Amino acid sequence: MDWDDAYANAKHIPDGAGYADRWRAESDAFRKRMSVLGRARLGVMYGHGTREVVDIFLPDGPPKGVMVFVHGGFWRMFDGAAWSHFAQGGLDAGWIVAMPTYDLCPRVRIADITRQIAQAITVVAHDYAGPLRLTGHSAGGHLVARMLAPGVLPDPVLARVETCVPISPLSDLRPLVQTQMNEDFKLDNAAAAAESPVLMAKPAQPVTVWVGADERPAFLEQARWLADAWDCDEVIHPNAHHFDVIDGLCDARSALMQTILKPVT
Repeated sequence: MDWDDAYANAKHIPDGAGYADRWRAESDAFRKRMSVLGRARLGVMYGHGTREVVDIFLPDGPPKGVMVFVHGGFWRMFDGAAWSHFAQGGLDAGWIVAMPTYDLCPRVRIADITRQIAQAITVVAHDYAGPLRLTGHSAGGHLVARMLAPGVLPDPVLARVETCVPISPLSDLRPLVQTQMNEDFKLDNAAAAAESPVLMAKPAQPVTVWVGADERPAFLEQARWLADAWDCDEVIHPNAHHFDVIDGLCDARSALMQTILKPVT
């Protein structure tokens, strides 16, 4: 089996290679607009490295809490600044939206990125009160799922996490050991298992796994594995592939945003 092709997305999506440039252009325009409105705190440092920064966007009015979105890219690509426009749905619903950037493999290991995201969320939680909602896409879905393991976030911060929605998450890293990408990840079986949410205990927080119906079989499997392991809800979004499955983040009325921000009883 060609494991790299199994996890390849762009070449199996019409104009897949063009999404990154379009996202960047939309994000740049969004950041400029939010900065003019005085509702953007860009590049807030949560650590000492140049990529250890988080962008924070503020709603127009008293916030209901903080929604954290962690971007994907197989832990090897992108930064939070390429996804800023996806904060729109959370902002329109009255939530602060925080989008961290993190170091990339092979400069660091995936376990290091997990620690960075935990630190970013901790810094944001210190600065802003209220409940936390976590979501992330692909590798970002893996990272937000990892936040629910005991000891990853400080207990007082974890206690504020009301829901988590991993979108198209990589939940079991053991198959990735067999990919050429592992030249950057440098995972062995033990390290892959240690970073795999499917091998974590079921978290106390409500979780909904979200995945597109038209995604690669490997991503559909990864989503199902996590939903089965945690006995949690899974939504298979119709007519959505790996890149447009997150479009709902831009619309507060979308089914995705309603799931992320639904009231907790």
